[in-house]
Amino acid sequence: MVVKPKIRGFICTTAHPEGCKRIVKEQIDYVKQKGKIDGPKKVLVIGASMGYGLASRISAAYGCGASTIGVIFDKQGADARTASAGWYNTAAFEEFAHADGLYAKTINGDAFSSQIKDEVIALIKKDLGKVDMIVYSLAAPRRSTSDGTVYSSVLKTTGGEFTNKSIDMKTDTVEQVTIPPATEEEIFATIKVMGGEDWKEWIGALKSAGVVEDGTVTVAYSYIGPELTHPIYKDGSIGRAKDHLAATAKEITSSIDGVTAYVSVNKALVTQSSSAIPVVPLYISILYKVMKEMGLHEGCIEQMQRMFAEKLYGGQVQTDENGLLRLDDWEMRPDVQEKVSEIWNRISTENLSECTDLEGYRKDFSRLFGFEAEGVDYETDVDTAVGIESII
Repeated sequence: MVVKPKIRGFICTTAHPEGCKRIVKEQIDYVKQKGKIDGPKKVLVIGASMGYGLASRISAAYGCGASTIGVIFDKQGADARTASAGWYNTAAFEEFAHADGLYAKTINGDAFSSQIKDEVIALIKKDLGKVDMIVYSLAAPRRSTSDGTVYSSVLKTTGGEFTNKSIDMKTDTVEQVTIPPATEEEIFATIKVMGGEDWKEWIGALKSAGVVEDGTVTVAYSYIGPELTHPIYKDGSIGRAKDHLAATAKEITSSIDGVTAYVSVNKALVTQSSSAIPVVPLYISILYKVMKEMGLHEGCIEQMQRMFAEKLYGGQVQTDENGLLRLDDWEMRPDVQEKVSEIWNRISTENLSECTDLEGYRKDFSRLFGFEAEGVDYETDVDTAVGIESII
């Protein structure tokens, strides 16, 4: 079938297999071009099919020569419908990795479940023996716990209503939005989904099963951002969950022998999650313009390659005073934020196109689903039922 983008709300309900493949290849080529990294050799990536998780897997495999096991939760396509973008990304990664002589296998299922944890442990024992790095990169809206309770996360403030500028992507207008505060129950649920509880359960299960090398590093991902987004992010319900994630890193390091846990604070980028957060898309579109003009812009793969090469495995681990890896260091440079604030204060519908990189924002959103990849003919029929070579 000929696959076209179908946007509904903050997601695209279609994905393009050839586009996803081309974009994965671009990321692989970038890491190859940057050279070898003296890093981990047996890596588990939990949440490996898109964004920072996929970029982590590519950086580990092609930067460090690592064998990788990925955990994903994606749907295969059929003749009449496309697979999820994560499915096509994973299929492409495995195809390239196997052709290049790299071990890569993938388990598809709910990473929050004990069943998937058991399947991953069995696969590590069978094929790798032990792992020496665990990347935790889940971005799920809800979580089912072992007792059957389902928790859903919310995008709300925690200190009263918050009103600020945002962008309506359908009409390209700048408008005022008001975000309501979360209840204590909603905050608790958001922490359950996006905090560190499941991360620690994963590390504990892997350690108890004897599949973790001494000296293993585990990393999870977070965001802080500037003051203008703090009410909805850092100080919002998501921020509470990310605080829990950071506290969990310290708990893992202190309570699980042989494992050191880090949280990497990454740059604001276009993701399915960030697209749904009020205020943030407008901030990102301004940030893109400023950082591109200053030659500082990075996407997921540039961020993760730099994390592996410079922050984690480039000699001494580089953290801030709170023990965080700061991949947002370029975003948070005073000269960058001063310019962003200056634009934010005068942004309006009338000057939106000249003051933002809205085109770049939209392109990155489309590329999440395999569209707008260079060299792909989007008028040609493609096989939407692509399989993954070693899916479990």
